[in-house]
Amino acid sequence: MTRGAFPPPALRFDSVGFSEIVRVRNRVLDLLALGEKVWRFEGGEPYMPTPPPIRDAMTRALQRGETRYAPSSGIPELRTAIVAKVARKNGIPADRDSPIVVNGGMHGLFASFATLVNPGDEVMLFSPYWTPIVDVITYHGGVPVLVSTAAARRDGLFRTLEQAVTDKTKVLYWNSPTNPTGDVFSRAEIEEMSRFVFERGLAVISDEAYEDLIYEGESHVSPASLPGMEERTISVFTFSKTYSMTGWRAGYVIVPERYRAAMRSVVLYSINGVSTPTQWAALEALSFPDDFLREAREGYRRRRDRLAAGLVSAGFQVEKPRAALYLFPKIPASLGSDSRKAAETLLDSVKVATVPGMVFGPEGEGHLRFSFSVAEEMIAGGVEALSTLSSKELQQAR
Repeated sequence: MTRGAFPPPALRFDSVGFSEIVRVRNRVLDLLALGEKVWRFEGGEPYMPTPPPIRDAMTRALQRGETRYAPSSGIPELRTAIVAKVARKNGIPADRDSPIVVNGGMHGLFASFATLVNPGDEVMLFSPYWTPIVDVITYHGGVPVLVSTAAARRDGLFRTLEQAVTDKTKVLYWNSPTNPTGDVFSRAEIEEMSRFVFERGLAVISDEAYEDLIYEGESHVSPASLPGMEERTISVFTFSKTYSMTGWRAGYVIVPERYRAAMRSVVLYSINGVSTPTQWAALEALSFPDDFLREAREGYRRRRDRLAAGLVSAGFQVEKPRAALYLFPKIPASLGSDSRKAAETLLDSVKVATVPGMVFGPEGEGHLRFSFSVAEEMIAGGVEALSTLSSKELQQAR
């Protein structure tokens, strides 16, 4: 290097982007700083605050002096509770060493890809997909291979995956219920996926962030609950969505024995363990009764239905999702087919903040993502704002 020159960032960042959702959020914050009223549907946080008993559990932990290093894989009490939870609720045959506590679902996914992916390994994932996944795969030197969800649903998962697999494929990233569409794969589809990964000898990273937010139909099925799948599946869970704990940064992974040493090292050298008082709060969350979740789901369902009706009135084509926190409607012809321009038009013209569908993969183009996990007053105001623009005005705004 030339004397006095500054070394550049690592080459891995040449192919790693920055979250488009965060870019939208930053634009919204700029408008709010200027005193503008913005109808915000770009986020992905539960509408409820963290329940008081969870907050109180952290307070008690602090009062007891639970502020020292915890074991890097998690306090024993929490890990024991996680084993009981996944056995009872998910049907996963975990043992006491299976759980590793992580710094939220994002960290759990990052650590999972770090555990499994070598440079050049291909990772299959269905599209549309949650936007950070491709960048996390790329960060670790992996090659994302997109598989159309619509094609898989039309032609069958096994056949569609078989057409995309190569000798370099190592991992299948699985997300159900899904972000951004709210799709839920059926047990039959999961069995079909499992047969495929068995025949190809692949590992699965199963992202189950929305496991508790299913509003109708068949309940959640964890891939690792199927016979033999626990040996090849890293299951990633988070407290963020179920318990309104997004800012607490707490989650856990259920790890097959052959991958545990690597996963423990990733967690140790990335965070050295999750905040100790946070883990005591997470333990309290796992003791919550089902009544809490029933009430939460009813609130989400009511918001989903109200926003869906408003979007239909505004000219969007909406399929109400069975799960998660989002609507993913098709853009009206008056807004054009470019989702980024459509999102800019709505934000500039009526101060309605959404996320362009194209950031969720090519299959997302022509759509916008609206979160319905907002105050009901936000939904009412946003729907009213959308109704103020006629087709002619929208064309002019474009």
